[in-house]
Parts: sequence; C-alpha cells; structure tokens
Amino acid sequence: MSGVWVFKNGVIRLVENQGESSSDGRQGSRRKALVHLPSGQIVSSYSSLEQILIGLGWERYYGGDSDLFQFHKRSSIDLISLPRDFSRFNSVYMYDIVIKNPNIFHVRDM
Repeated sequence: MSGVWVFKNGVIRLVENQGESSSDGRQGSRRKALVHLPSGQIVSSYSSLEQILIGLGWERYYGGDSDLFQFHKRSSIDLISLPRDFSRFNSVYMYDIVIKNPNIFHVRDM
C-alpha cells in the first residue's frame, strides 16, 4: 500500500502515488484488483466476494446505511463497509478486506 492518508472534511482516504501512469494514460496509480489467494481468482463482483466472506464466517449486516453493502463477524467488532455500486469499489476498500482477512486476500496491480 503506497501513498499518503489524507484527512479532509471529516473523511480519511488514501491518495496513492501520483508518479505512476495508469493504463489509460492518466496520472495516478495503476488499477488494483482484489485477489482471493486460496483460489487465485480476482474478485469481480459483490456476489463472488459475498460467497467468500460467508465462507470465512462473515455475515451480511442490514442495520446500517442503505448506501452501503456491509458484513460483520459475530466473533469480533470488525465491520466491512463497501459502496453499494461495485464500480466504486477501490483499493481503500480492498485493503480493508485484506487487513480483516489476513492470508486470504491480496491487492495486486492490474
């Protein structure tokens, strides 16, 4: 995870290294992908992610914000909150999943 964490207007976000170019020529970091290590598959939808997380003991959480797709574990205080729109699923959310599921997921440059 390279970059700088920025706190602005009550929101913290990761601003990734600006020196690299993306595949479409824009300045910024390369596109990231969340990889499920045991299967080697790239997570390409919330339905596939949900199946993996349920297998790891996570449950859907319906008590929060309707704009979020959320999971929690009964055995911990952890909560994974993701934007409902998968197109907004970026590296910040990916790294949150990686931290809460060590040795199961990895974030790779595409």
